[in-house]
Amino acid sequence: MATTYTWSILQMDAYPEAYGETDVVFNVHWTLTGEEAGFTSSIYGSQGLNIAPDATFTPYADLTEDQVIEWLLDAMGAEQVASCEETVSQQINNLIVPPVVTPPLPWSA
Repeated sequence: MATTYTWSILQMDAYPEAYGETDVVFNVHWTLTGEEAGFTSSIYGSQGLNIAPDATFTPYADLTEDQVIEWLLDAMGAEQVASCEETVSQQINNLIVPPVVTPPLPWSA
């Protein structure tokens, strides 16, 4: 069974004014949640965005989570995205098959 990943935006940091625009997002706080076989795990992070004076500007009030997730994944790059997904997948695997267990003491049964 494959892990299903969901990226979510929790918060965005913005400059009050930059390049003649207001509320220009420069940093994104995110979570990545994975689910597999009824087990769930997630990680949290933040990612700076490259803002450029000649970039197409979307007013803050018009931003969608999908658009910001696209910016986030572009800023992270494929290698970092894959690393985050692998981390979540490994956490889920550790829940399914724990690498360490604490069995009861044999004389306490």
